[in-house]
Amino acid sequence: MSDPDPDAVELAHRLLDLARDGRADELAGYVDAGVPVDLTDPAGNTLMMLGAYHGRADVVRALATRGADVDRPNDRGQTPLAGAVFKGEVAVVRALLEHGADRTTGSPTPLDTARMFGRGDLVDLLLDDSAVPGPSDD
Repeated sequence: MSDPDPDAVELAHRLLDLARDGRADELAGYVDAGVPVDLTDPAGNTLMMLGAYHGRADVVRALATRGADVDRPNDRGQTPLAGAVFKGEVAVVRALLEHGADRTTGSPTPLDTARMFGRGDLVDLLLDDSAVPGPSDD
């Protein structure tokens, strides 16, 4: 097995930073040019996870519209929705729900996370079926 291409590694780090920094348009350009939308870091955090965890609703929407897996857990079983709940990022929680994120997947689940941290507002949002797209919203 050969060593990874240093240019590819540098690009991957740049893309992960774009997700963290909320540079949605630039990140979307790379994805549109062929970068895998579900690119991960060594801990299994996808671009979606990093955007969600860092409160970047624009990144979440840009990636979701390009086919990113909104429910893909990292290596610790945490989903982007649980990460956004943990950080109290209401706009990101709404964006993920708008794109079909599952409220009951991951470990801990987003609902369990909201309850664990006393975020009744997010428990209510996660339980609000009107916040989740139905079949006619596709």
